[in-house]
Amino acid sequence: MQDRARQLRREMTPAEKKLWARLRYNQVDGFQFRRQHAVGRFILDFFCAKAKLAIEVDGDTHAAQTEYDEERTAWLNAQKQYRVIRFANRDVLRNLDVVVEKIREELKK
Repeated sequence: MQDRARQLRREMTPAEKKLWARLRYNQVDGFQFRRQHAVGRFILDFFCAKAKLAIEVDGDTHAAQTEYDEERTAWLNAQKQYRVIRFANRDVLRNLDVVVEKIREELKK
């Protein structure tokens, strides 16, 4: 799983790269994020341990795998007490400031 996470870090999507540029170096209210973080049998796009917040950036392929995404979110909630928020690639690419503001709101909870 760790090898796959490393590979995903090297092959981030344009939307993931753009969001990572805003999340890294504790830029969002001092919260530290990890990218492509392995948890159990899953790899989270971004994760803040302090807030127990997972952020997923979904491309068009996720429309066909909603059941898998729901199962994954349920497992993360039940087993790890992680909150999961999702953003579409297009939202990150077109409205990054809005996405970051929504992340800030979640971090305050």
